[in-house]
Amino acid sequence: MNAMTPTPPVPAPLNNMGAPTARYESHAKVTGQAIYAADMGPANPAFGFLVTSGIALGKIVRIDDSAARAVPGLIDIFTYRNAPALKPVKHFAQGGRVSDSVVPLAGPEISYAGEIVALVVAETFETAREAAHRLRIDYAPQHAAAGFGSQGTDEKPFAAVSKEHKDKTAGDFEGAFAAAPVKLDARYSTPTQHHNPIELFSTTAVWNGDMLTLFEPSQFVWGLKAGVAEQLGIDAEKVHVINPFVGGAFGSKGIMTQRTALVAAAARLLRRPVKLVVMRNQGFTTATYRAETRHHIRLGAKPDGQLTAYAHEGWEVTSRADDYAVAGTENSVEIYNAPNVWTKVNIVKADRNTPGFMRSPPEVPYMYALESAIDEMAQELNIDPVEFRRINDTQVSPINGAPYTSRSMMKCFDQASAAFGWHKRQAKPSTTRDGDWLIGYGCATAVYPTNMMPATARIRLTADGHAVVQIAAHDVGTGAYTAMQNIASEHLGLPVGNIRVEMGDSALPPGPVAGGSMTTASAGSAVLAACTQIAARFGNTMPAPAELRDAFARLGTQSVEEYAEYSPPAAGAAGIKALYNGKMGGGGEQQKGGDNKKPLMMAFGANFVEVRVHSRTREIRVPRMTGAFAGGRIVNPRTARSQYLGGMIWGMASALLEATEMDEKRARYVNDNIAEYLLAVNADIPHVDIILVPETDTKVNPMGVKGIGELANVGMPAAIANAVYNATGTRIRDLPITIDKLI
Repeated sequence: MNAMTPTPPVPAPLNNMGAPTARYESHAKVTGQAIYAADMGPANPAFGFLVTSGIALGKIVRIDDSAARAVPGLIDIFTYRNAPALKPVKHFAQGGRVSDSVVPLAGPEISYAGEIVALVVAETFETAREAAHRLRIDYAPQHAAAGFGSQGTDEKPFAAVSKEHKDKTAGDFEGAFAAAPVKLDARYSTPTQHHNPIELFSTTAVWNGDMLTLFEPSQFVWGLKAGVAEQLGIDAEKVHVINPFVGGAFGSKGIMTQRTALVAAAARLLRRPVKLVVMRNQGFTTATYRAETRHHIRLGAKPDGQLTAYAHEGWEVTSRADDYAVAGTENSVEIYNAPNVWTKVNIVKADRNTPGFMRSPPEVPYMYALESAIDEMAQELNIDPVEFRRINDTQVSPINGAPYTSRSMMKCFDQASAAFGWHKRQAKPSTTRDGDWLIGYGCATAVYPTNMMPATARIRLTADGHAVVQIAAHDVGTGAYTAMQNIASEHLGLPVGNIRVEMGDSALPPGPVAGGSMTTASAGSAVLAACTQIAARFGNTMPAPAELRDAFARLGTQSVEEYAEYSPPAAGAAGIKALYNGKMGGGGEQQKGGDNKKPLMMAFGANFVEVRVHSRTREIRVPRMTGAFAGGRIVNPRTARSQYLGGMIWGMASALLEATEMDEKRARYVNDNIAEYLLAVNADIPHVDIILVPETDTKVNPMGVKGIGELANVGMPAAIANAVYNATGTRIRDLPITIDKLI
């Protein structure tokens, strides 16, 4: 198949791509055999139900639990008056363990709407829910700042509160911008967005003496194990976390929330297992979310299209308690060859729960602003947007001259634009019609850094040609089981059906957090190392499957087992020690690039989209999308295509549908459900083309793998905004793009 041809659902592998084998767990999932955390645990647990605050700021002044305690089957109600003791731990951004440092039931004070104010435990779920609804809590509310523009918010430069963050600059931006013949000065914004994974958040805690077993959907079981042990004041070796499958997460289950230790402490006090499933609306406040952002971008350029100046200032809403920010200018400043750069990130503290990671956390909001501005500048210069990017393409960092290990951005644009039919685009807006529908084309760059984290793995190979791969990594629906099976199959020379993969259990060797698109690069490198050590047992060349029994006989054994470790250079030997301590940074933070002239390691892509806007109603439709992506070695083209497909669809929804609405007066989320929080459905996505662009990069890691799971959604919001402008002549800078903004 020609590389220019969009890939079918089962794409044939091109250069530097593995076999497109079927998903490891596909049969189990489609037949209902896959077990998720809330499906596991003891047969007859007590059931917990959360009560969350009815105000955003203030104090509890009265609790009347008489009606609740009268419900038959009630076991206990925990409030701040009788709460189990929990040790406060720091927010993960400050080197701690939790995603929100507000300890539930610590006192009568309320810090944000939806804060946990009671845990009701009963013999059945229905009883716990009934008692929770009968619990009466009276408050003394105070004025709460909801976010941008609210009275009482506190704005700070992020560099002033974070030792790790430095705003990147180069050259003399102010001078270059003042002298630029062509200028753009524009502001953009993105809304609060919530994850809403299919699998609800849950915790089941079971004590056996002083040993605690937790069943909880987690993207980092070793981190959860260490975090809950610290909060409970017990040895981490006394905690076992079991979580074989995650039913969606993309950041929301990456860092321990406060509910886990609370449920575990209640189970310890009650001397029986407790299961808690967090309701959909409660997940909006007891877990993290994508913070709303604002952006001010200034671009300067020459008439020939060469950028001369780029400034990007961002503002992010965060909580009072925690100085969290995604600070996304770190990568956006590296994309184009602008010699004079100035950036700044600010945090705006409001009376909200703490935001956190959400698929491509920095890149989605910051690249939306940048790629919209790039399109605006191309329009101002009367240069085709693809050619404008080509003019400003670079193979080195504009900040410090550090080289890219590989960069296939324009290859992606060329292949995607050809497949999409970009040459048919009319540069003048509102000139292409099909009856009552205005047609517009748009494009944008997708980019994501190659993150890596220490990882360990154990492989046992037997003489009958079967292997077991063990690693406490996680499959959040991305195909990690399949990738580990593919890697072991390739390097052990065995059929994929002969390889069993065990993941998601803290009894296994620790793996990386399932975030930052780092699982294949990190866990895969550990699996590769274990395969290499096994091959060394046979003289560094694996025997053919038919020759294994004889080879084992010569070794005088029927099985071999190898444990291996992988640590990226930035983490070093300290990374493995940190990993066993449940720390995701690995002693040197995630391996990126761009600082101190370390090579830049990034995957690139190009998103193209056609939109149709009804000339009378301003209804928006997206009949087709095309994406081309280069991510180093592709271990499995089938699962890679699935990740790209999901990312593009999510990006479309981010542009047109997704937004968490705020009650500005009460600082509360309004549409905290999936009836009113709009998500993309099949009817919204008629046609999506995915192009896998071959790329070889021998410098990023032993696998030559770049992260792809968070790449494809990065450029879609801007591509759609740019297409809407091309269709209508109206530039929408504030997401989501809705009918009211076009009327």
